Formats: sequence, C-alpha cells, structure tokens
Amino acid sequence: MGTSFNEIQTRIREAILGYVPKEAEITRIEFEGPKLAIYAKRPEILFEQSYIVTDMVNRIRKRVVIRSDPSVRLEERETENAVKQLVPPEAEVTNVTFDPTVGEVVIEAKKPGLVIGKDGITLQKIVSATRWRPRVLRSPPLPSMIIAHIRHYLHSEAKERERIMRDVGERIFRPTFLRSNEVLLTTLGGFREVGRSSMLVRTKESSVLLDCGMNPAYMDSSDAFPKFNIDEFDLDTLDAVIISHAHLDHCGLLPFLYKYGFDGPVYCSEPTSSLMTLLQLDSLDVLTKSGRQTPYDQKDVRETVLHTIPLKYGTVTDISPDMRLTLHNAGHILGSSIVHLHIGEGLHNIVYTGDLKFGHTMLLEPAVMTFPRIETLITESTYGAPEDIMPSRKEVEEKLAFIVNKTIEGGGRVLIPVPAVGRAQEIMLVLDSYMRQGLMREVPVYIEGMISEATAIHTAYPEYLSREVRDRIIKEGINPFQSDYFTVIESSNARAQIDGSSPSITLATSGMLEGGPSIEWFKMLAPSPLNTVIFVSYQIEGTTGRRLLRGNRDFNMLNNEGRTEAFKVECGVDAVEGFSGHSDRNQIFGYARKIMPHPDLIIVNHGESKKCLGVANTFKKVLKINAIAPQNLETIRLK
Repeated sequence: MGTSFNEIQTRIREAILGYVPKEAEITRIEFEGPKLAIYAKRPEILFEQSYIVTDMVNRIRKRVVIRSDPSVRLEERETENAVKQLVPPEAEVTNVTFDPTVGEVVIEAKKPGLVIGKDGITLQKIVSATRWRPRVLRSPPLPSMIIAHIRHYLHSEAKERERIMRDVGERIFRPTFLRSNEVLLTTLGGFREVGRSSMLVRTKESSVLLDCGMNPAYMDSSDAFPKFNIDEFDLDTLDAVIISHAHLDHCGLLPFLYKYGFDGPVYCSEPTSSLMTLLQLDSLDVLTKSGRQTPYDQKDVRETVLHTIPLKYGTVTDISPDMRLTLHNAGHILGSSIVHLHIGEGLHNIVYTGDLKFGHTMLLEPAVMTFPRIETLITESTYGAPEDIMPSRKEVEEKLAFIVNKTIEGGGRVLIPVPAVGRAQEIMLVLDSYMRQGLMREVPVYIEGMISEATAIHTAYPEYLSREVRDRIIKEGINPFQSDYFTVIESSNARAQIDGSSPSITLATSGMLEGGPSIEWFKMLAPSPLNTVIFVSYQIEGTTGRRLLRGNRDFNMLNNEGRTEAFKVECGVDAVEGFSGHSDRNQIFGYARKIMPHPDLIIVNHGESKKCLGVANTFKKVLKINAIAPQNLETIRLK
C-alpha cells in the first residue's frame, strides 16, 4: 500500500513542529501551490531567526513560506496607516495594496531601499506591528492598468484563490504509485510551422502542457489551434500548463482550457503573467470587432489570472509529483523564458527554449545557456534557413535610420507596424537614441495601440530588462520610454487631428497589419508614394504584412462605412531584419554549440517545414548530435 496524502501531511507537520519554537504559535501547515505555507500567530519570530527556516527547508526539501494567521492580521486600513508611519517619507510610497491569499502587504515606493531599512529593520517593524508580510516594489515610472486590474481581481477573489492553491498543492504533493521510467513528448502544434505552439510532456505519474498558443492568421480554419482532440490529451489528468512567453502563438488559447473545465495551475514568469492577460484581452477585442467568433470570453481570461502562479527566473519549483520546473531568460521579449524540466530523480531533463534570442539587444540580455543537466533540447528555427543571416545590430539600426531619414527628407511619413510587446519597446529605444545623437531627423513619433500599456508593464519589471536600461530606470531615474519625441495617440479622434502633411513616424499595433490601429494608419499612408511602411518583425504566412513583402499591392479592405472596396498600395514597403526577437541561423547554431551541458537529442520546432528539417539535418551533420524535426501529432519517447 502507498502512503496517503494525509500521512504525508502528518509527517511533514511533525518534522516542522520539531524545528519551530513553540512561541511562534503555529496554527496550520498547508500545501499551497508549489509551496508549503506555515501560518503562525507570531511570524516575526521566524523572520528574526531565519536560520530556522533554512534548516527546515534543507530537511524536508520543500519550498517554505511563512505567513501570519489571518486572525492576528491588522485591518487593511489600519495596516496602511501603520506602513505610512513606519516608513520614512523620503521613501516616497506611492501605493499600498493587499494580497489576503498570501497575507502580503504590497508597498510600492520610488526608493524601495528606504522601505526595507538597514538589514531589513523596517520590514521587521511592519511585520511586528501589522502581522502582514511586506513585499516591496519599485514604483513604475508608468502606471499599468492591467497590473492594477489583476491585483484588484486577486484581492476580490482571495477565497477562490486560496481554494485553487490548496488544490494545486495537494495535486503536486500527492502520493506517487508508479515510479517514472519513461518520458513521452506529444507534439500538438508549432512543429514544422510557426504558430499555435503546444506540446505535452507525460510520465506515468504526470501530464504537463508546454505552451498553449493559437495562429491568428488562420482563425477561421482547423489550423488555428493545437490538436487537443487526441486521446493523449486529457484536461482531467493535466497537472499544469507552462507558458514560455506572452505572444499569442504561445499563450493565446490558454483561457480556452478554463472554458472547458481545467482547474489546474499556469506557471510563467512575473512579466508574462501581466503581458499575456493584456494580449489575450486584446485578441478578444480584435476578433469581436472584426465579427469573428471568439474561442473564449473575458470570464475565461479572469479564470486564467486566478490560476496563474508567477515565478522568478532561477527558482526551482515542484509542479507535479515527479517534475520540477525552473525558468531562465530567453532574451526574446520581456519575461520570455527557457523552460527547464527536471523529471524524476535524475531520470531526464528537458530544456525548451520557446522563442530564443542569443544576442544582446538594447532591451534585453541574451538567452541563458548554462543548465544543471540536459538530455533533450527543444529549440526554435524561425530564422533557420541558410539565407537567414542577420546583419549586426549596429547595421540594422543604421538601415532603419537610413530608410526613415530618406522618407522624411522626401516629405513623407513612416509607418512601423509593431507587436505591442518587445519590438515596440526596442524600436522606441532606437528612435530615442538616434534622434538624441543627431543620427536621425527629429520628427514627432506617434504611438498608438497597446504599446503604451505594454511599455508600462516593462517599466514595472526593470530587473528583467537589459543592464543599461535597468540602470537608467533604477539608478538614474530616467525612463527612456518617456522621450520628448513620443506622443501617445489615445483615440481615433486624436489620430484624425494630426497634420497629415508633416513628416512623422508612427508605431502602431499590430505588427503584421492583421488588426488594430496599424491598419488605419496603413490605409492613410498607403496611397502616397512619398510614404514608407517598414516591417521590423516576423511576418507569418497568410498575413497582410507577408503579402506586402511578397509584392502584392492590390487589397480588399473595409472602408469607413464598413464596405469592402479595392485598395491600391502606392507607398514604399521595406523590411529591416535584425530587430527580431528571434535568433538568426548563426545564433541558433551558436546556441546549440555553446549550451552546457550538451544535449543527447535536439528537437526542432517553430519554423516553416523546410527550415525545421534543414536545421535538424545540420545539427546532425555539423554538431554530430542526434536531431529530429517531428510533425504535429507525433509522440516521441525521450526516455
């Protein structure tokens, strides 16, 4: 007979009580998500004697968090007053919010070091006075509505969040009956194609989904969503979903799972938690406005928020009885993660790169390449063809400046369609830098769409940005995203009032001209040969952007009366490759050469069929590593 869950709890409780001083007054010990939560009436004793917790963690080999018992916590209003009295005014506290689920008071301040105090003395005073555990954040230079809404919703649904976390904890730490001796990978989407990325990793004990994307270019066909209608995929036995990053081709269908009854957790980085909510809601808005059917609604997005467990890079987390997860920087967009799965007791290790950038950019540091163990590497091949060699970042920036200057000097206007997340912020940094240096003509830069909200989320997580940008925001107090050159367009009325005869630059979503304000700007600028549309991100097959780059100049588009009419493109169309958040061919192979330790098997995905097959073949020939490029709906035994 196996050990029951109650027996496991009893053993852990006895071990903890043997460590913790009685005066801490432990009230309950519960599994909550991937952590073991210890509730105490006097938690300050454990905070002050931190070595106790360290010894306990080493003994029971579980992540432990100390929380105050709800019965001893001060009322929220009284706690806010206490915080303002204990924290010096020089800290400039801008906001105080609460997360009752975890017993935290979230303190945002312009100078967080003053909130913490020397050796954490102020935090200890807050705990003693309020029995709430303080979490200190730097006040973002730009307020984010999405982050505010998420915090408000989690606060209002604290009881449901507690229920979810308990259920997740019980599922993670359930007794195991079948020792893992096999690892299976089933490809559900994003193999020999770009879009709808998703794959299932299974052992005899666990089932975990890596990414849950959709293909926005094929929303009206069976190619839009991952292949979930197979026997191997079962929502009832699914332990968790891991999202590598917030782009829709990796997270766009996630709320769909909750619409159909999934009640398990989602793991992702902290910025991804905010960004994917933003992009999922925007996707609903775009589909609704275009009269297309939506795969889920806002209620399902909110349900996703309730089930999301954000993780910091480098934190090892149990996600099932035989799987541990660690996220690492992928360098692609803010919060993009390389997923490291440690399966069993040293049985097998999978590293899934998601979308990868193995090179430094103005916005982000390059992808992490060192891991404790790797047997299987799953990597992308978006730019994996022999001709996909990108110029240096300096050459790329100079090319953009050349095209912009040429258009502006000719009296024209520039439209740069951008994804709201990643490329938009990168281009903003380049435009600001080049104009300040006198390398680009100084003209108004109009910003429209979700870019402003996405940028606000970037400023809320400066520790995830490149060292240079992080230092400017944190140490110098300069926000490069609030340049004097930038003007945010907040409505179509404001857009209509812009002087159409003066040279300017516009950054607008979406990046593939598949919706959003970039379409309206395109219709305004396209009839004049003086203007230029510049693409700076990957254009998926079937999108308007891809057709333009292939030379198509005749389109049918809706006019202001909602009628379809023929539309002729007379403006210039150009592409500046190299700003992409993806690695080019050299970086893909450079990463495979330098990753440590070297994998036994490389699985290639996220690329057009020819590129996936070509990259896998080159891995075998050049690196002498076994490599494959499976199709969707294949199951591969990794162990």
